[in-house]
Amino acid sequence: MDDRSIADGALRGLRILVTGGTSGLGRALVRHLRMRGARVAFVARTPERVEQVAAEEPGTLGIVGDVADKDAIHGLALQALGWRGGIDVLVNNASSLGPVPLAPLADTPCEAFEAALAANVLGPFRLTKALLGALAASARQSRGGIVINVTSDAAVNAYANWGAYGASKAALLHMTRIFAAECEPLRIRFLAIDPGDMDTPLHALALPDADPATLRRPEQSAREIASAIARAAAAPPDATAGATAEASA
Repeated sequence: MDDRSIADGALRGLRILVTGGTSGLGRALVRHLRMRGARVAFVARTPERVEQVAAEEPGTLGIVGDVADKDAIHGLALQALGWRGGIDVLVNNASSLGPVPLAPLADTPCEAFEAALAANVLGPFRLTKALLGALAASARQSRGGIVINVTSDAAVNAYANWGAYGASKAALLHMTRIFAAECEPLRIRFLAIDPGDMDTPLHALALPDADPATLRRPEQSAREIASAIARAAAAPPDATAGATAEASA
């Protein structure tokens, strides 16, 4: 069975929450997952963009909120859980670069470093904690119980001027491994996926002179992440519980 066939079957009916869902990879994921039959909720900070994407993607739930805001997490989780009575898959996609323009660590304001950590590490940590019970229930029912953390090659390679982003993504990658080990008895699967360098607003903000023709399209990475979710959802519960996949899409 090819990836498209797997995606069309295993994704159908899954309740999936995507953070950062109105731009770049997140926007492509919302569209692709919905088209494959998933029930998609998404989170983003700008009310107008949330309203626009929800109108463009019928049947989705748009939630206005900032995953970097500690006080917003439980409200976001409650809205997502109340919509369809649970969550099968969480995609922690929302990201912050830290300082813009990019800067050496020695020139990075503490507040910019904190902002990167808040969005890229603490947000996924808090949201995963808030949804852990629902994800465990989904895993028990063999529906899903999957967490996707979108990482980067900057998590493993030391790129000059990418310090805040790279350090926060490295923390996210290792946090994924730890969650995977600890949640194996719950049969919750954690996947850390590097989608590659994409033609997105975030990349343009970081490297405004980059040639878009040399970059991956977000839609391509979205298809590959969707296939990874589908494979995990279709696998026997014990086959992938707790496992991480750290791959460049």
